[in-house]
Amino acid sequence: MIHDYEQKLLQLIDDNIDSATDDELFAGGYLRGHISLAAADCEQQGVIDIAQMQLKVKQSLLDAKSELSPSDYVLVCQMWQNIYLGCWIYR
Repeated sequence: MIHDYEQKLLQLIDDNIDSATDDELFAGGYLRGHISLAAADCEQQGVIDIAQMQLKVKQSLLDAKSELSPSDYVLVCQMWQNIYLGCWIYR
């Protein structure tokens, strides 16, 4: 289930590549890494709850906040919010 959810999230990012701005491409690429790491962590720990994976992504982004400029952090968080809401029906 986690793997399927990860794939759905990544597909939502990929679906917008053709029309994405440079900022959106950056945010999508950055976010992909956090999503994949959270999914791998869930699978390694035997977590099957999608809500737990979502929390892992949010925490990962928060932990990495200092890696980004404030404006880039906002872009990444906005993209996460958009794809999270885009996957809401998937849950």
